[in-house]
Amino acid sequence: MDATKSPKTLQAAIVYFSDPDRCFAYATKLRWPDGKVTCPRCNTAKHSFIKTRRIWFCYTCKKQFTLKVGTIMEDSPITLDKWMTAFWMLCNCKNGISSYELGKALGLHQESAWFMLQRIRKVMQDDFFGSKLGGGSGEIEVDESFIGGKARNMHVSERKRRITGTGTKDKTAVMGILERGGKIRTTVVPNRKKAALQGEVRKHVTAGAALYSDALLSYEGLATDYAHQVVDHAVQYVDGRVHTNGLENFWSLLKRGISGTYVSVEPFHLHRYLDEQTFRYNTRKDMNDSQRFELAMSQVFGKRLTYVELTGKGTDSLHHETTGARETPIPF
Repeated sequence: MDATKSPKTLQAAIVYFSDPDRCFAYATKLRWPDGKVTCPRCNTAKHSFIKTRRIWFCYTCKKQFTLKVGTIMEDSPITLDKWMTAFWMLCNCKNGISSYELGKALGLHQESAWFMLQRIRKVMQDDFFGSKLGGGSGEIEVDESFIGGKARNMHVSERKRRITGTGTKDKTAVMGILERGGKIRTTVVPNRKKAALQGEVRKHVTAGAALYSDALLSYEGLATDYAHQVVDHAVQYVDGRVHTNGLENFWSLLKRGISGTYVSVEPFHLHRYLDEQTFRYNTRKDMNDSQRFELAMSQVFGKRLTYVELTGKGTDSLHHETTGARETPIPF
């Protein structure tokens, strides 16, 4: 991709991608950087291009395919320019963007904008490929937090549905692992017990790394594999190099986005909002808006998220998120 021709601001991006041919060429270059277009179904390069419809016909499998086939945008009637704008905004708006705001900006129904944003969040997932933290600075912060609405801000009926106890009973536990000067990894955990938290630490942190945590008893025992030091928040928040302030900063950003922009997030979908904030946090220093957008767009291929999979409709194991959506699936 020619960096000199890529848009650098949201306004420039809207103008740049308003030209269908330019938008199509840009996305095509991202999908096939070497210029060799291959069929997403049979992975062969024997095809012809129908320019008037911007589709290819594969001579091997005898099927047509578009730029969207095999991507997170597959089966979506939403035009590429709107997808590009949505990607730019979600990647670069520090506190995210709500489906109502995006729908209004792009001229879409809120339900369509919500589905669109959830698919973009899937693109933002970081596949770790077995790599572990701690190989850089060697200093790792680990901390957990709880995500859940404040009872005083809820409608009475919603409060009765959500709040069934006190403290953290009806909140969702999340965990973060941060390498100072490097990246952060986050996940939803079932609880704050030793097995859950230490399992994540050993999965993501290189043995022997300097590990800093608070005084939660669930972290006891990590000293056998790591240079584990603890800061007791009942006494102090910083003890020289021993603190978790980097993760506290991340939790602040996450909760500001959830409370201020999204207002309410169901536990079933919380991991997607973690992925969104993690993506922006991990690219905050080394990338500008254009590079961050280009990275996200380059990851749309080979991924799919259907409406049924997203909402759990038609299954017994998943729960539908209250989004204001109709009770019948949206046709995409």
